[in-house]
Amino acid sequence: MKYRNFGKLGIQGSAFGLGCMRFNGAASGDSIIDEAKAIGLIRQAIDGGVTYLDTAYVYLEKTSEIVLGKALQDGYRDKVTIATKMPSEYVHNRAEMEALLAEELKKLQTDHVDFYLMHGINKEKWEYFKSIGAPQFFDDMKKEGKIRYKCFSFHGPYEEFEYIIKDSDWDMVQIQYNFMDVENQAGTKGLELAGRLGIPVVIMEGLLGGGLAKAPANVQALYDAFPVKRSPVEWAFRWLCHHPQIATVLSGCNEASQIEENLRIFDSVEPGIMSEDELKLMDNVRAAYLDRRKIGCTGCRYCMPCPNGVNTPGIFSVWNDVSLYERDPKTHFHLNQILNNKEGADNCVACGACEAACPQHLEIIEGLKQARAELGCP
Repeated sequence: MKYRNFGKLGIQGSAFGLGCMRFNGAASGDSIIDEAKAIGLIRQAIDGGVTYLDTAYVYLEKTSEIVLGKALQDGYRDKVTIATKMPSEYVHNRAEMEALLAEELKKLQTDHVDFYLMHGINKEKWEYFKSIGAPQFFDDMKKEGKIRYKCFSFHGPYEEFEYIIKDSDWDMVQIQYNFMDVENQAGTKGLELAGRLGIPVVIMEGLLGGGLAKAPANVQALYDAFPVKRSPVEWAFRWLCHHPQIATVLSGCNEASQIEENLRIFDSVEPGIMSEDELKLMDNVRAAYLDRRKIGCTGCRYCMPCPNGVNTPGIFSVWNDVSLYERDPKTHFHLNQILNNKEGADNCVACGACEAACPQHLEIIEGLKQARAELGCP
């Protein structure tokens, strides 16, 4: 296992961090998680050199922290750092923040959390956390030794990321990043900004929820033609580890074979590992994926709000994702959100307001018709 520097913190951690969000349920179907299997996977990863474990209060219907706490008995806690998170929807004042952290520590069977994150924030959630005194609470908990580092995980545009990371004294940030997300969310600009500030970056969605683990035919042809043969998973992880700003890449594993494969991959990664030819390959792979897009929607939301309630950016995002990465639980979840919120394309009355506002001059009305037909839903 390769170990990497955590920026200004002056510590090192494993390049592969085990994400504890995707463990399978029990074979009987009676539980959201197969506890014995999950404990075995966690300990297999630690025995292989993994030192960074990532969980959250809400993961796996609030059971992930419990299982991780059990896995870290018998001396395993002393071998690792734990990252867990505070969700904004469960805290409204200091007393509730204190109670939630106490509950998490109890579940994890530890007296402190190493990396404590404000969970999945954007500018709106950051302003809310400030309004209830979360930054001061985190600082106080550092002084009391209940947490070691004040951190946040982020989902939002770069401009909001820049504002948040400069608005407080952060110890670590966690962002979604992969070779397809160079201009999405915090993106490469956010990664490089954190690097300049000396703030270590932990990566989530390095495989886009598994979407990059199995290449479509046009992408696989590029991999096959390259003289060095690697799996899509290895290419994706090596591309990430090429970036020196990245401290740890999270990967959720459901099988012992996946742990074993990740341990092999992360045993040979270093900053700057990719050659110019390999970086060019990944640029070509990105372009090949993007060639599969159904519509060139950038998610700018100039078309919103729709006077008839159509979530056009959301529908086009799912449509593109299904074409790029095929239908998976993540796209199914997002599509169901749109349908449950009654924001489907069936609301469209072809008024044309969206097309008049679209800076990309997209044929939105026709696109919504095609998306509705191809996704097989309203």
